[in-house]
Amino acid sequence: MLRPAEWDQWYGSLELAFGGMPEPAEELALWRELTLFDRWLGTWDGDEVVGTTGAFDFRIAVPGGALVPAAGVTMVGVRPTHRRRGVLRSMMRRQLDDVRAWGEPLAALTASEPDIYGRFGYGPATHQVRAHIDTDRVRLSMPDGADGVRLRLSKPEEARDACEAVYARRVTARPAMLERRPGWEALPLLDAPSRRGDASPLQCVLAEADGRTVGYARYSVRPRPDDAPYGTVLLRDVEALTPAAYAALWRFLFDLDLTNEIVARNRPSDDPLWQLVDDVRRCRLASEDSLHLRLVEVGAALAARTYQAPVDVVFEVEDAFCPWNAGRWRLTGDTKGASCERTEDPADLALSVRELGSAYLGGVSLISLAGAGRVRELREGALHEASVAFGSPVAPWLPHGF
Repeated sequence: MLRPAEWDQWYGSLELAFGGMPEPAEELALWRELTLFDRWLGTWDGDEVVGTTGAFDFRIAVPGGALVPAAGVTMVGVRPTHRRRGVLRSMMRRQLDDVRAWGEPLAALTASEPDIYGRFGYGPATHQVRAHIDTDRVRLSMPDGADGVRLRLSKPEEARDACEAVYARRVTARPAMLERRPGWEALPLLDAPSRRGDASPLQCVLAEADGRTVGYARYSVRPRPDDAPYGTVLLRDVEALTPAAYAALWRFLFDLDLTNEIVARNRPSDDPLWQLVDDVRRCRLASEDSLHLRLVEVGAALAARTYQAPVDVVFEVEDAFCPWNAGRWRLTGDTKGASCERTEDPADLALSVRELGSAYLGGVSLISLAGAGRVRELREGALHEASVAFGSPVAPWLPHGF
């Protein structure tokens, strides 16, 4: 457990593990404020910190709309002089034991190097899409009601509460979104001048209807060099409660003067924007992994979500790193709820806990994993049954890192 007096040294070791670039003071202050010292770990060699990790106490949306306790694993680093000595493994061992003791059935992280965490049972569960949109060539089709949405510029700090209220209503609508705990409302507003490069300070536009805020977008603008008349809109985030408000916000971003491009670094794979544009190829979409998920308690995790079709299947689960999960589990469930208990019945599907993590939020199909040889069907028809049930009508998406 980390002590407050050790935080500066601990964080300095983390910075060294990631190349040695110091973070802006504003960001350091926020991460210290958000640190849960009884959930933070350090590995020491004498008086030197050589390994770091922590775990936020999140609640994450799962299919069916429940918010499930999850350890948000973060700030994992090993000092370059101490790699390949088992430091990371020992920290992962202690941390997952702690997460189990805390009664949190899930652990989640974003991976700087995705190949590292599979051996600890984490599977890539969501994807994010990057877009570079040519707003000179791409046109939007607007839904009914968009012209009636009022747009208003506001200072980001002054609009914070209104934006957070919109975000809170969106969380349970999409798996993998995180409930914003106290203090986290400051994260989207971080705007250190040293991080901006040649872009403007953060800006905010609110969408209003019937006297209430129904959406927002936060962004900055980067002018082109050499006084060129076109610049780039750098989108931070955009959320809305209605299709009309969502489309109106995007039209605002498309129409900003002296710009001809929008760069959006993190959008859902099924973003409605792709249905509003007339030429998705000129949006230059690229996908990459985002949230990696681990089932810490298989039974509790599988029972915490609902399933979009009736399912009754026995899993043979392999989990060498957390052996309490290994063995057979019978999952029964539907759109109303589920149960998952130990069983001695014959297995229908065989897989590791990593595949369960990938499939858990509905963003990766069990059929796809089986096609890669990572899920084995032991009862004919079980793979299709389970794959359909595990799916989600809305793609899971992590709105921000941690």
